[in-house]
Amino acid sequence: MTRPLTGAELAAEKRKSWLLEEERRARARGDQGRMEFWLRLTRSRIAKEIKADRRDVYAGFTLICRLFMTAMDKRAAGDQRLWNDLMQYAQRVVDQNPPRN
Repeated sequence: MTRPLTGAELAAEKRKSWLLEEERRARARGDQGRMEFWLRLTRSRIAKEIKADRRDVYAGFTLICRLFMTAMDKRAAGDQRLWNDLMQYAQRVVDQNPPRN
């Protein structure tokens, strides 16, 4: 017999279900919808990190954005290597680390 979920477990399940449903809706709007969804989610998470006094999140997000911009610039200039490496690494990290509960 399985035990009932605790409040924390129930909240985690609801959060995960919400995340999956929102991503499904975003996918229905195409790549731009998915991008906008993840940007909103990231912005919300950054705000929570700031409230928890983990302000290094600013520097981390800034570096990620600069890396992404550099990869786009190099790709536009004809050098695909950084873009391809970044995309492969990002996919590997995402595959190994599913969304948190």
